[in-house]
This record gives sequence, C-alpha cells and structure tokens, in this order.
Amino acid sequence: MQESSTKPYLIRALHEWCTDNGYTPHIVVTVDANTVVPPAHIHDGQITLNIGTLATNRLTLGNDYIEFQTRFGGVTEQIYVPVAAVSAIYARETGAGMGFDVAESQPYPGSDSDADASAPGPGPQAVPDSGSGGSSPPDGTPPKPPRLTVVK
Repeated sequence: MQESSTKPYLIRALHEWCTDNGYTPHIVVTVDANTVVPPAHIHDGQITLNIGTLATNRLTLGNDYIEFQTRFGGVTEQIYVPVAAVSAIYARETGAGMGFDVAESQPYPGSDSDADASAPGPGPQAVPDSGSGGSSPPDGTPPKPPRLTVVK
C-alpha cells in the first residue's frame, strides 16, 4: 500500500493554527484544468484564495480536493481546488506558512472532464472581485510576503 501524502494534513493543520490564532488562512494555487475558480482572478497561472471561516461556506479540506463556496462581487461561486495544485498556505497577517511542490492533479470525481472538451457546458465564470476571496486586506494595503518552507 502506498503511503499517503503529508500535504493535505499539513494544510489542515496550518488552517487550524491560523484560525486558532485569529489569522486569515490563504492558499496559493497553481491553476490547471482540474481547478474550478473564477478565471478573472487568475494571475500568471495562479490564484490566491482566502479560506478563512468568514470567507467560506461548506469548506472541506479533503485529502484530494479543497472545496467551498465563496463570494466574488456578491455572486456565490463553488470552488474546487486539487490539493496537488496548492503551492502554499499562509497567514495573511504575518506571512507565516508553508510552501509545497505542485504535482499533476486528478479530475474531480463526478466532473465532466472525461467528456468531449468541445461539448458545451457551464464553466467557471469571471465576476468582479469583492475582496472576500482575494488576498488583499480590506484596507487596501498589500499583504506581507509569506515566509515559506518547501515540503516534499
């Protein structure tokens, strides 16, 4: 039997640490075909998402996927992020966190990614940013840069 990755366990632990200390946990995701996020918020192939309790609804930090609902521009969006695509988790207020290697992700169970790519279907829709899913503090000052340690 193959040993499971420590990555989802470390993400859950750092999320809990941030929450317990009153910090706002953010994840940095390398977007791939198996990532469902609003395209308007992807910059240089990455997106930073606030996964704090006030910014998310029905947050699930699973071993393979992180999924939750959040609002962008007042519109509720369902977010699906492969754990393999998470490159960092950090506290917005201090920058304390951890970096990870990014690996190839698997399609979300039940997704239509096996279907013909030319078939019409609802994809992620770009909407204006409300700030709840982004990475800038409400006062508009840039967040402190994360202090990261790569874990393999």
